[in-house]
Amino acid sequence: MSVAANLAEVKARWTAWRERLRTRPTLDFAYRIAIGVIGTLVLAVGIIAIPYPGPGWAIVFLGLAILASEFDFAKRALRYVRARYDRVMAWFDRQHIAVKGLSAAFTGLIVLATLWLFGVVGLTAGLVGFEQPWLKSPLGLGS
Repeated sequence: MSVAANLAEVKARWTAWRERLRTRPTLDFAYRIAIGVIGTLVLAVGIIAIPYPGPGWAIVFLGLAILASEFDFAKRALRYVRARYDRVMAWFDRQHIAVKGLSAAFTGLIVLATLWLFGVVGLTAGLVGFEQPWLKSPLGLGS
């Protein structure tokens, strides 16, 4: 059996299960709430992770895809965000190396600022014996 056939079979079974669930309103409602909560949590983690190195945007798209499996507004948002992301990345690829460098520097500053706000900078400096008051988080975190 090929991979495509396996995927088609899994999709058919999932669709049949989902349709049976739709016939039971209480379970359907609970399922939609669970999808909404999980999708929103994944989306929030992705948004937080965007400026950091790693798969921030992939996590955002995953969260929207989870929500889009049940909610029409999320399907529209996923199409919109994906199109804008592709457009911005195409524009960014056409830019001069200086613009890309400034973008990397700006991203680095955002990462440093958030690490400072959450107390990671002060905590790390304290671990290596470099305790300075200005490195401590103004929010009082990481102390």
